Amino acid sequence: MSRLFICLWTIEEKRRRKKKAQEEEICCESSFCQLKMNTFKAHTCTAVTVLLLQLWLVCCDITDGNAEHLKREHSLMKPYQGVGSSHSSQWDFWGSTLVSSSYVRLTPDERSKQGSIWNTVPCYLKDWEMHVHFRVHGSGKKNLHGDGIAVWYTKDRLHSGSVFGNQDHFLGLAIFLDTFRNDLHGMDRSFPYISAMVNNGSVSYDHGKDGRSSELGGCSAEIRNREHDTYLAIRYSRGRLTVMVDVDDKNEWRECIDIGGVRLPTGYYFGASAATGDLSDNHDIISMKLYQLMVEHTPEEENQDWSKIEPSVSLLKSPKDNIDDPTGNFRGTPLTGWKVFLLLLCALLGIVVCGVVGAVVFHKRQERNKRFY
Repeated sequence: MSRLFICLWTIEEKRRRKKKAQEEEICCESSFCQLKMNTFKAHTCTAVTVLLLQLWLVCCDITDGNAEHLKREHSLMKPYQGVGSSHSSQWDFWGSTLVSSSYVRLTPDERSKQGSIWNTVPCYLKDWEMHVHFRVHGSGKKNLHGDGIAVWYTKDRLHSGSVFGNQDHFLGLAIFLDTFRNDLHGMDRSFPYISAMVNNGSVSYDHGKDGRSSELGGCSAEIRNREHDTYLAIRYSRGRLTVMVDVDDKNEWRECIDIGGVRLPTGYYFGASAATGDLSDNHDIISMKLYQLMVEHTPEEENQDWSKIEPSVSLLKSPKDNIDDPTGNFRGTPLTGWKVFLLLLCALLGIVVCGVVGAVVFHKRQERNKRFY
């Protein structure tokens, strides 16, 4: 009897030890699982943090009103201090231009008016971006208004003429915001129409053809009698000219012109002008803000005398052939800041989803292993 009791006790003891060993093994695996889960969470959080940091750095690198790059000596802003004809003035105006506390009106809504405003300080930046806050409005009905605004970067300033209130045969760059159609045969585009022209002084702007023979590119944009703010951005960097508009109250830029092979010298002047003829509009400039772009250049480019460059454009085809191209063969479409933001946001969401799915799969697998024991 005693021997039977000892035998039964020994069997029971072995069973308890085996059960205890299994419980300790399960506990260890559970702890290891928890450790792996915590490690996984830590790595996921680190990846998300790094991606957010990269997103922030990309967004900060986009020059869109960054005050650090603002060049005040080339900017026109409220309350328009430094505007006048004194020796210390940084902006001078001509013609029908009226400077108020809230806008600079280049022309009133009256016939046969011309006006302009010009920076008195030559610009020696190789890479820059100009943001123009403007407004075109008047009492004229559809197609009964004109003529438009021009934004200039030219060698000469304060010279009146037939091209939106400025001289013809200019040297430099002009961006035209044309609100009236002169060419009745050119019905393939709608007005108002924004276009760009680079001139070395040898080309005349053809008003009768709305400047088609010298146009580098352009787009249609509803800029007149808008109830919200309207903006124009002109960027010149490493020989590339890009023009963008924000006229739909969406607080985002829409590409209008993108042209490579553009050569512009330093030492020219920024300005804006407007004109009316038999038809009229109020043409207002609210602000012109110039930003310096931080761009690295080759040693050869740095040593070059940029003030001696002649304004020119290297085109794959003649400017007169550059009417709106629906295939997009002429104008490229680089990623804008908004597109970069959307791409990075999608990448971030993808990482988060993958992390959650991975955690769920890992947890389910561990639960199945526990049931097996």
